[in-house]
This record gives sequence, C-alpha cells and structure tokens, in this order.
Amino acid sequence: MKCTQYYPVIQTKDVQATKAFYVDNFRFKVSFDADWYCHLQSSEDPKVNIAILKGDHETIPAEGRGSTASLILNFEVEDVDAEFEHIKKVGLPLLKPLTDEAFGQRHFITRDPNGVLIDVIKPIPPVGQFVDQYAIDALPA
Repeated sequence: MKCTQYYPVIQTKDVQATKAFYVDNFRFKVSFDADWYCHLQSSEDPKVNIAILKGDHETIPAEGRGSTASLILNFEVEDVDAEFEHIKKVGLPLLKPLTDEAFGQRHFITRDPNGVLIDVIKPIPPVGQFVDQYAIDALPA
C-alpha cells in the first residue's frame, strides 16, 4: 500500500468546539469545514493534518461509532518548553507536567474537549538501558 496522506480522525459530539480547540491552541487552519466533518492542517507544516468527524455520522459503520477515550495524539515540536508555557498561559489542563524521560523524550500531556490525550514531545538523548533499544539511525541526538 502506498499512502498519499495519513492523518487521525477524531470522532466527537461537537465538531465546532473540537475544531476551535485545535485552531486556537495548536495553530491548525481549516481546509474543509462542514457541520459534520472538518479537516485541519497545521499552519506551520502542510504534512500535519487532523480530521474531526461527528461521531454518529451515517458514513461510520455502526460498530465504529463512538469514543476516542483511548486515543493519544503525539505532536513532536522543536521547542517543547515554549509550547508548555503557551498551554499554561491559555489554561489547558495539564495531565502530566513537563518531564524529561530516560527513554528519550521531554514532554507534557494535555487533553482536548473529547478527552483525547495530546502528548507534546521534544526528542532528547536517551539514557541507560534505553540507548540500546533504539535503532542506530533512530537515536535522538
């Protein structure tokens, strides 16, 4: 399979509130907007996209309709400290404070209005046993 694009689709009861959350807090812009579906694209990188879909829309098979409670979106960023300060300033919930992890991440976690977790990450050099768990060409510098 050769993919031409890949992006998560968040099912929600409130497309407009979810759209506003990502536009206002994570610098996405709207590229398609309907009352049941919205496609967002990063204003900083057109390869980064998220879609928002009304969770009970007829295009979703019945067994696929529902919750996003187990979904985590990872956003790798250049300056996680600046993003952390922004999130604190705008008052989003902080579920995990800014933390350096031995496995090679400096990150924090917030959530969107649907309960989707958002992990904002800056790769950092791993320490100890975690160094050997990386492929050589994937080791964060």
